[in-house]
Amino acid sequence: MVKRHLKRLVAPKSWKIKRKGITFVTRPNPGMHSKKNSTSINIVLRDMLGYTKTTRDIKMILADKGILVDKIQIKDHRFSVGVMDIIEMPKINKCFRILLNKKGNLYPAEIKGDETKIKLCKIVGKTVIKKGKIQLNLNDGKNIIIGKNNYKTGDTLVVEVPEQKIKEHLKFEKGSFVYLSGGKHKGESGIVDEIKDSIIRVKPESGESFETSKKLAFVIGKDKPIITLS
Repeated sequence: MVKRHLKRLVAPKSWKIKRKGITFVTRPNPGMHSKKNSTSINIVLRDMLGYTKTTRDIKMILADKGILVDKIQIKDHRFSVGVMDIIEMPKINKCFRILLNKKGNLYPAEIKGDETKIKLCKIVGKTVIKKGKIQLNLNDGKNIIIGKNNYKTGDTLVVEVPEQKIKEHLKFEKGSFVYLSGGKHKGESGIVDEIKDSIIRVKPESGESFETSKKLAFVIGKDKPIITLS
């Protein structure tokens, strides 16, 4: 039997929720993001944004077609949302991108204008399919088929949602602006100073350079971020 709830005390540390006073919290459905970098839409709207006080209210909003994730309507309050997903509430003209802060907590950063139409997706794998075409496997579980193999694992695609049309290609290279999705420096960002095997050196906007694992870096710009980070 699938468990519908999770005890708050053992919920991922990335969930910024009250740990005492209430025993359980909504368990997100299995999704495309890792458990530590995702949570349920219910927790985002109720606990993080404070738009409602009860899960019942969230269910009513969803039933009224009030919530979009990456421009697609969702109906389940357990729907899993993770880093870089876009949550939109068209009826109140609000839009947010899920990110990690420097404490490692998931949080919704408000975005506006053209930024609400793009999503950044990291290439985590490549597969050769029929007729020599390449399938790019993205961090959010989606795939994009391309004709020319101009992309590398670790690069980022700027994708128009919901069409999944590639708008821009951000290469993972020296000088790239990266956002860290894990490790000691998760939630921090800066410019790649050096790439050596599986280790990179990152120069943050303030403070000293540091080394971290290459696999934790998410390219979000060429020399500056193209998305809102706070």
